[in-house]
Amino acid sequence: MQLTVLAASGGTGRELTRQALERGHTVTAIVRTPGRIAGPDSVRLTRVAADVRDPDAMKAALRGSEVVLSGLGVAEGDPPGTLTAGARAVTAAHPQRIIWLGAIGTGPSAQAGGLLVRSMFRAMRAKRDDKVTADAEVLRAGGTVFHAGPLANGPLGQDRRTVGLDAYPRRLFPAGVSRATVAAAMLDEAESARFAGMIAIPLER
Repeated sequence: MQLTVLAASGGTGRELTRQALERGHTVTAIVRTPGRIAGPDSVRLTRVAADVRDPDAMKAALRGSEVVLSGLGVAEGDPPGTLTAGARAVTAAHPQRIIWLGAIGTGPSAQAGGLLVRSMFRAMRAKRDDKVTADAEVLRAGGTVFHAGPLANGPLGQDRRTVGLDAYPRRLFPAGVSRATVAAAMLDEAESARFAGMIAIPLER
């Protein structure tokens, strides 16, 4: 399968790229600085430079993409609207499938995230609103948005599973999940769509 990974040099993007290659897929990795993509070279990996805030560059980078997986986040110093710009660039390319990374406790999962998370996001209103708007763009296009709990570096969860928002076990504070587990869940969705147009939540236990 031909996959395009957005923000491939970030923590989740690196996992998406690595695991996709391990599964035998061909990957186009989009980053602002292609040299930041770690790992061995592969004949099935193409690095492309593009910034989500540059519509023309993104249009060229996404041309012909069939399945787009996004590990895009908001880094320190990024201007407001970065996620929304990325979502609009991806949906404008009209790929067959979009798998987008969001955060539990925002938008449709606000109640599921619990009071502490809602309070945290209220204190970061601009970032929260950017996440909500970006997620809505992807959902309207029929994409799948993964609302993950706090992300950590760690191995793939042995008992990992993915559930819809209605089946998420409510907690006072959402359980953490490794980036490896999130990437695996997103790739599962790319290979066999179960949550098109929906919120999906990756769990490790």
